[in-house]
Amino acid sequence: MASKVLIYTDGACRGNPGPGGWGAVLMAGGQERTVSGAEPLTTNNRMELLAAISALKALTRPCVVELVTDSQYLRRGVTEWLSQWKRRGWLTAARKPVANADLWRELEAAAEAHTIHWRWVKGHSGDAGNERADRLANEAIDALLKVRRQERIS
Repeated sequence: MASKVLIYTDGACRGNPGPGGWGAVLMAGGQERTVSGAEPLTTNNRMELLAAISALKALTRPCVVELVTDSQYLRRGVTEWLSQWKRRGWLTAARKPVANADLWRELEAAAEAHTIHWRWVKGHSGDAGNERADRLANEAIDALLKVRRQERIS
């Protein structure tokens, strides 16, 4: 039987584009793990995608996942738009290239082994898991900016 995992993800960006971070909290069987990271020049949508990708890649075997996000872009993209984009050769309904297609492909590959229920929650509304993922994303940005400041001083 596949393990059940609850995952909270969030992405953040200071400026759009600007320095960005992502964070995820994974919970299963009374245990918890966090993952996070940052990039110097990115967008909020890319960070939302990277949070989900990184969380799913952290799983070591097929799982039943409830993935909670405050990003309608992520939830609707994966549950509604992805199949249409693929059918149209990675073009939108307006026949323009899909933004972040590289990460959508990576997300699809990371999700393949799992059974995932994608759940949306309103951001910054007091959901403890969402707030924690947001903190991880912002702490990753803070750490990146601190390193960049230290590099300029050196």
